[in-house]
Amino acid sequence: MILHIDGTEVPVTWEENESVQALRALAPLTIEMSMYGGFEQVGSIGSSLPRNDRQTTTAPGDLVLYGGDQLVVFYGTNQWAYTRLGHVDLTKAELTALLSAHDVTITVEEAP
Repeated sequence: MILHIDGTEVPVTWEENESVQALRALAPLTIEMSMYGGFEQVGSIGSSLPRNDRQTTTAPGDLVLYGGDQLVVFYGTNQWAYTRLGHVDLTKAELTALLSAHDVTITVEEAP
């Protein structure tokens, strides 16, 4: 799958789990994200995905499922129970530049 943040394609290493498979089935998908807590962007997927939540300490770039229906992209760290979806393979500085200034739009689509 391909992930865009405000139209910029970003490299992602996707997990191999049923949540990612369910997300793939929804593609193409556009998610309006909102800044939260000064360390993440959160947005509603619009439907529930399978969950396998585990207590996690996130790192910048982590892409997770929260509550079964929220996509979260971290540019900082947090501790909570999430289902891992993948990791955006950018530096913390690059992620902060993309995610910390304003709400963003994320699109998920199938690779050609």
